[in-house]
Amino acid sequence: MAKNKGNLIAGAVLAVFGLYVIWVATKLPYVSDVGPGPGFFPIWLGIGMVLFASGLLFSSFRTSVSGADGEPKSWPLLLRPFAGWVAVMVAIALLGKIGFAATFIILTTFLIVALERRPILLAVAVGVGLAVTFHLIFAVALDVSIPKAVWGF
Repeated sequence: MAKNKGNLIAGAVLAVFGLYVIWVATKLPYVSDVGPGPGFFPIWLGIGMVLFASGLLFSSFRTSVSGADGEPKSWPLLLRPFAGWVAVMVAIALLGKIGFAATFIILTTFLIVALERRPILLAVAVGVGLAVTFHLIFAVALDVSIPKAVWGF
């Protein structure tokens, strides 16, 4: 019997989603005339999800050395991951409205301040630095279109 039902359920859901991503991505061209096609990254993303899901599934059957797996989780311990999940969902909803850079800075700042309890200036600096780095890599170097806000960035 599974020792950690949360990992079992999460692993099963992640595996199904990964298989769905692979199935949809196989309908797209894997390569194009100039390099990887639109199906290249989604296929490998789906494969990665299935591999990580396998790890979760196997770890759900592993016996616990400390015996703490059988204890119910307290609500305060569950609120942090739930808050992170809600923050990502809100960021996805905001992406088309305020653009990638602003959304990513807000999300990163929230995750660092609220969940990791670090100083806000550090969080904003990390968010801005990562947003600039992602912009330089994807928008400038790889010429990938990223969502922009109405004000242009």
